[in-house]
Amino acid sequence: PAVGFFGGFHGLERIGTAVVLAYLGSLVRRLRWDSVLHQQLESVRLVFMPIVNPGGMWRGTRANPNGVDLMRNAPLESRERVPFLFGGQRISARLPWYRGLLNSPMERENEAVCAVVERELFGRRFAISIDCHSGFGINDRIWFPYAYTSQPFANLPEIHALKEIYDQTHPNHRYVFEPQSRQYMAHGDLWDFLYQASRAVPERIFLPLTLEMGSWLWVKKNPRQLFSRHGIFNPLIEHREQRVLRRHVYWLDFLARAACGYRLWIPQEAQREEFRLRAMQHWYWTSAQ
Repeated sequence: PAVGFFGGFHGLERIGTAVVLAYLGSLVRRLRWDSVLHQQLESVRLVFMPIVNPGGMWRGTRANPNGVDLMRNAPLESRERVPFLFGGQRISARLPWYRGLLNSPMERENEAVCAVVERELFGRRFAISIDCHSGFGINDRIWFPYAYTSQPFANLPEIHALKEIYDQTHPNHRYVFEPQSRQYMAHGDLWDFLYQASRAVPERIFLPLTLEMGSWLWVKKNPRQLFSRHGIFNPLIEHREQRVLRRHVYWLDFLARAACGYRLWIPQEAQREEFRLRAMQHWYWTSAQ
């Protein structure tokens, strides 16, 4: 099994890259003394891509240097109505959430991500990706597909099982697990595109997740951050950044351990329908009522 850790799709969201690098740094420092980690790494592959959009990060922009929002750039159209502009637009690169020209190749950054995912994750019986973002709401959220449709995705039983073992292991956590479509829908989501590509081999399990850190809480505690472009997406006070890194490093480490022992918790074929019904009740039927 394998886990891919990604950050920095949006150049303004530096804290996502910081979380991925903090976890990578922790692993490197533990290699000198942690024999359990050595045993774990014999059973799971960890892949790191901390800064997908280095040009955007250098420029301090959400988009890449071509003005394209990398999370609206995949060749995938929403099946349902998306928010104006926010859901992806082709009007102008001068406006946010620009998707790029119609029928043009994906941006080079996204092509690089696809190459890494196809090479390192798609060949596995089980794989997880976690993409670290910030800037949405007060709560920290774990999103799973889809963003382009409100319909549930095929691996809903596995997502519900993953949530269950996290709830049991860390009962005091504050993450909100939900499909991204529950908050908004968008064209061109790269993880939706890659998930659909992974379905070419149905027996393969690929779970693309997004950590969406709720930056509004940082702004609420320090309203002056509203006047800083970086302050809207990142904690600017040192002790708050340290707290954010500590909290989310535990989540990334959990994913590595969960992938390592995936055979012990994923629903077997006879259990999948039961898990699917519980997931539908939790995320879809309740929201429709």
